[in-house]
Amino acid sequence: MLPVEHLHLKHVLQTVSALESVVLRSFGPEGGQVLFTRDTGQAMLTRSGTRILTALRLEHPVARMVVDCVRKHSKATGDGSKTFLLLLASLLRMIHAAAWKEPAVSRTYSSREAAEAATARRLADELLAFALEELEDVISVGVLPYGLWVSWEALTAKNNSTCVQKLLVSFFHTRLGQTHSDFISDLTCELLRNCRLKRDLLPSALQFVNDNFPALHTPVSGFPISCSRLIEGQVIHRDFAVSFAHTDHQPVKAVVFTQHLQLKLHDEGVVLKVGSGGKMTENKSIVEFSAWSEKSLECVFAKLQCLGVSVLLSAVKQSAAVLALAAQAHMCVVECISEDELSLFAQLSGTTPVSHCWRIEPVNVASLTFCRPILLGVHRYVHVAFHDLEERTMVKPCSVVVCGPGEGQTDQYACAFQDAIRMLLTTCKPTDVTVTTVLSDQRTRLHTDDHSDRTMPTSFQQCVLETGCVLPAGGTFECLLSHALLQHGRRCSVSQLLANALLNVPRLIYSQSPRHFLHIQNRILSFILNQSHTFSPLCKQGSATGLGHGAGAADFPPVDSKLSLNCCRETGVSLNAVMLNSGLDSLGCKYRLLLAVLQCVSSLLRVDTMLYTHAALNTQSCSRASVSWEGSEDEAEH
Repeated sequence: MLPVEHLHLKHVLQTVSALESVVLRSFGPEGGQVLFTRDTGQAMLTRSGTRILTALRLEHPVARMVVDCVRKHSKATGDGSKTFLLLLASLLRMIHAAAWKEPAVSRTYSSREAAEAATARRLADELLAFALEELEDVISVGVLPYGLWVSWEALTAKNNSTCVQKLLVSFFHTRLGQTHSDFISDLTCELLRNCRLKRDLLPSALQFVNDNFPALHTPVSGFPISCSRLIEGQVIHRDFAVSFAHTDHQPVKAVVFTQHLQLKLHDEGVVLKVGSGGKMTENKSIVEFSAWSEKSLECVFAKLQCLGVSVLLSAVKQSAAVLALAAQAHMCVVECISEDELSLFAQLSGTTPVSHCWRIEPVNVASLTFCRPILLGVHRYVHVAFHDLEERTMVKPCSVVVCGPGEGQTDQYACAFQDAIRMLLTTCKPTDVTVTTVLSDQRTRLHTDDHSDRTMPTSFQQCVLETGCVLPAGGTFECLLSHALLQHGRRCSVSQLLANALLNVPRLIYSQSPRHFLHIQNRILSFILNQSHTFSPLCKQGSATGLGHGAGAADFPPVDSKLSLNCCRETGVSLNAVMLNSGLDSLGCKYRLLLAVLQCVSSLLRVDTMLYTHAALNTQSCSRASVSWEGSEDEAEH
């Protein structure tokens, strides 16, 4: 019999708590970096929650499942891996306490643990259902009015706005520390300004950088991060196999080959067969065949010279004969280029790679401003710039040179840079959850206190959780949402459970100073209660070219960007003055994080039994059942 283990709620909580204790060391403004060492002596120093979790040697299936959920969420949004785990552990503790208090029914369940498991599953399902049905309405009333909307111009303006700068600085502060957060955020803003698009479609620019980041960045070890910079054009991470100098005054023409530069002999009617005894079965000898092949390659290079081609880019390693003929024709050759780089080159140049060497057309020829070697660190690469790029493409690319003292730190900086792009992309994209535009009075009267009944205007229903909304960092989102959920919890018990779990995040942020946590919480709550208006105007930089598709400038009068956040004009109390110094967080990322955590809780508590096998899983049959497992590189090594 195969070993079977029944999984109880306390076992899940113990496993998640163990993972929580690992990431807790690097969480918050006072958190430090975690040092990992391998048996080979290789060391890794990082503050990234995803890198910390994926570097662990995990054997327990539940731990692997949790890490996989964290990794997938971080890959999609670029942020929130440590908060994901802390909030997950807090929710499980709340569910465990609620399930323990509920009396067991012996007739229905065989044991106390079975009753607790059933109660925990019910609470997890109710939490997820509440989040999918009502959470966006609660956020729209209790959180959204205190946010700041970022415009396209703010992200691409030459003078970085306070909002965008603090959003990036707070993000890099949690990844790289306070020392380098300002510099790397400036570099990110510079990249966004240089990768400008026609009609200022910034989400397309962010998507372009995110999709092509492996080909757009060059890691350079042995230098401080302050040496990182942008380079116009594309850097191909290969050196010239055959090199000739070209003048920068004349455009350079290049052709991309995806296969070996050789002929398909069956297309030309030439077949060379060798018998079992080594005798030729055809009249053609090997010498005659070699001469014919060389003559055919000479015809190909003659065709290239007629088209003015002087650079050959190849995805594979070419033969010595091809390199010799290229040298005779004074053509540069670059071999073994990665698929990502060739795809980016074809996209930017507007050309298609050559599929058959006899069928080279002008559509296969790319015009380059220059093609020259560039030395980055100890490696020499190929640097190209595209001629008349703005007329053909929507984006002007820049390659990012990411420097670091060692390979591990350089890789950490590059991953943080890409995660920042994903975070901005998540912020700029509207949420996938459909927002209801017409709500009943019962669902909208979420904020009811001793002062007034706060209902949500119809104009706000059209812009709930759309693009570009940010909030002060340091637990502001959790405090605001917790207060809104407690008001809503008068009619819904699970919302009160979620509200208590959310407060654990700011409590851990200010774990070094509990008084500071209470002070910040009281300031935020006093600001909410002292507002004389239900909704003050939402600060929105820009009008027609703003981020959202909601109400226009007529519905939301623009406010001075220096104020950044809503303020109560009568009392003069400003939430901006409370926590703006701690940076900014993306509301879209926070909302997606909360949904991902609740989905993970529901999935974990549905596991009842673990069956251990001695054979590898059949991935083909699993894929047919829509089940997949993607192990990380670190898991494959261990």
